[in-house]
Amino acid sequence: MRLKSERSEKASQKEEPAVTSDRVFAGSIPALYDRYLVPLLFEACAEDLAERVAGHAPARVLETAAGTGVLTRALARRLPAGATLVVTDLNQPMLDHAVSRQAPDPRIHWQQADALDLPFDDRAFDAVACQFGAMFFPDRIAGYREARRVLKPGGRFLFNVWDRIEENAFAHVITLALSDLYPKDPPLFLARTPHGYHDAEEIRAELASAGFRDSTVETFARTSRSPSPHEVAVAYCQGTPLRNEIEARSAGGLERATEHAAQALAARFGDGPIEGQIKGHLLVATR
Repeated sequence: MRLKSERSEKASQKEEPAVTSDRVFAGSIPALYDRYLVPLLFEACAEDLAERVAGHAPARVLETAAGTGVLTRALARRLPAGATLVVTDLNQPMLDHAVSRQAPDPRIHWQQADALDLPFDDRAFDAVACQFGAMFFPDRIAGYREARRVLKPGGRFLFNVWDRIEENAFAHVITLALSDLYPKDPPLFLARTPHGYHDAEEIRAELASAGFRDSTVETFARTSRSPSPHEVAVAYCQGTPLRNEIEARSAGGLERATEHAAQALAARFGDGPIEGQIKGHLLVATR
């Protein structure tokens, strides 16, 4: 075994707090995430993913990393009366917000759960769905193994991830703007985590390592629209764990960072309603 160099060891120690904060969705983040980021990025992708899940006519569906429930709501509109949908997330505040947004439905069961250690029996589900959650798994192969374990033979694991940040206009502009604002210690959550797991062939190789016998990948590009640069800046700077990084760098700096990001977006896209490309990958793996 090769030992880490002193430099790489120090780098790992420095990065760990930021990586840990990448998975913290608490405080006002869930509400802001749902209000601003869901319509900006996730609704159209959730509709597409739900349509594909429902197209296989599953009787029992597990959703992991459900967030504030945008995919849950899309699935609820499509699954038949006799189906069962078990909805999980690691962050109880996100799950609580998802519950508040969903009308009572006897088909839906809510449970806090870690996607890397699922509290369900082997071969319990016909499909597992995950909307932009795999990037947050600290051990992705372990997460994929768990998805495979709870699937019935022939069951499908359907999930999506973002492409690299340069292909996602708003996230890229905001990351560059905040790097200018904090040049000595730029907050890189967006590049590191949501857009840091974008190599489709690497993902397919990890699915194979987890035991999936077959997987496919489809790259998609869509246009994201917002009423203003300010709303986009609030969505990313205050409605994601990027907020945790900003607040760790300067007390009271959140509004300043948000305004700086809004100005950068306005300079690139204009002061009124704006639009930019979002790009990602949809993967389907079969047990």
